[in-house]
Amino acid sequence: MLCCLLVAAASKPDLLLAQLYDESIDVRQYWISEKLDGVRAFWTGQQLVTRGGQVIAAPDWFIAQFPPQALDGELWLGRNQFAQTLSIVSKTQPVEQEWRHIRYAIFELPNAAGTFTERIAAMQALVQQSNSPYLQLIRQFRLQSKAQLMAKLRELEQQGAEGLMLHHQAALYKTGRSADLLKLKSYQDTEAVVIGYRPGKGKYQGMVGALVLKTPEGKTFAIGSGLTDALRQQPPPIGALVTYRFNGLTKNGLPRFARFLRVRTD
Repeated sequence: MLCCLLVAAASKPDLLLAQLYDESIDVRQYWISEKLDGVRAFWTGQQLVTRGGQVIAAPDWFIAQFPPQALDGELWLGRNQFAQTLSIVSKTQPVEQEWRHIRYAIFELPNAAGTFTERIAAMQALVQQSNSPYLQLIRQFRLQSKAQLMAKLRELEQQGAEGLMLHHQAALYKTGRSADLLKLKSYQDTEAVVIGYRPGKGKYQGMVGALVLKTPEGKTFAIGSGLTDALRQQPPPIGALVTYRFNGLTKNGLPRFARFLRVRTD
């Protein structure tokens, strides 16, 4: 659906993608930042493009002071506001008042020379030089131990954060999935395909009570937790790919405490 709301496709950007956190790493060698629950956007130097290669119709004033070089980041409204953010940035005709609340929070400087530590300094300089109220650098910080890392994860998740990202201090810029960039969350998330619906009961009478999903391994299960009233009235279509979170698997290989997160759009 998103591809129908965005303007014409551009070239699909080649991005750096994270691997899962590895407990064997030395935390002291990494810069750490909050994992934002926003819409990933690649700034080409002229326009914002989604991970899937769709041009985002941002207002001219929003991008007017962005630097003329590539940036990678998230269009972000705030914690637990992914659906609202997606609604705002996916419109062909942007609603200017809505965009006033969006920020482009950057975390990488594509194709730049130097280590990630050096790229952080370069990004800080770019943000300061741009003087744009809509451009910001995601805060990068250091921790000294795994215990501190897990404590920070719990602290931020309790505040509504999605998790943490760890970027090796000496990493040179590269694209594709890399161990230089790690994501850490107290829960897991993955994708499954919508294959049906279960009817709602009680206050959800006449709406969808749960989505019936099928995993890539062929497991089927129903998920109702996390569905908004709007999604219950107009659920993702059969065949849609959705993301859900869970806490491990049952002995039958089904996700435990599964909760709907979003429809995948890339």
